[in-house]
Amino acid sequence: MLQIQGFVFNFASENTYVVYNENKNAWLIDPGNANEQETKAIDNFITENGLKIQKIILTHAHIDHVLGLQWAFDKFKVPVYMHKEDQDVLDMLQASGMRFGMNINPVKVDVHYINEGEELDLDGEKFKIYHVPGHSPGSVVYHNVNQKFMISGDVLFEGSIGRTDLYKGNHEQLINGIKTKLFVLEDDTQVFSGHGNPTTIGSERQYNPFF
Repeated sequence: MLQIQGFVFNFASENTYVVYNENKNAWLIDPGNANEQETKAIDNFITENGLKIQKIILTHAHIDHVLGLQWAFDKFKVPVYMHKEDQDVLDMLQASGMRFGMNINPVKVDVHYINEGEELDLDGEKFKIYHVPGHSPGSVVYHNVNQKFMISGDVLFEGSIGRTDLYKGNHEQLINGIKTKLFVLEDDTQVFSGHGNPTTIGSERQYNPFF
């Protein structure tokens, strides 16, 4: 049985997640920790629960989702999984930081590219990968069919969708991707978003004002 622990980090109130099982094997998803206090919070949780981080996984590479990426890679020494279409976004991290008055060094990590149709496996719990661009060119959603939940990043929120006025954003593309890849799933599929509260596919299909 997988457990999900969320943390709200940085200037954007971004959701960082740790997904783990009874064997203490875990994934760190979208490490957005931006200061010593936030880093200590997630580091303490991982240490106190005896978790072994096996993968660092990105839903996308916008600045608020990767502020702790270099720390995480240096600390756990495991690959970073992301879609290749967001490599440009990650490469722009330093420039993005300057716009927010932040001095950020270029990220140097071991990246493994993932594609739609592939699966990631956590001790037998498989996660389907959906490429849903529009918020960013390489936005992906990780869907665990067995336990009916997904990590959606900034694709889909409670009552909203990801903004599409950023680099390579596309409103129609995002709407179409959500309709054809996410809204076809079961109503009780939980959605753990990149910002805000968890929701369900059924609730968003019925009440989300963008649809």
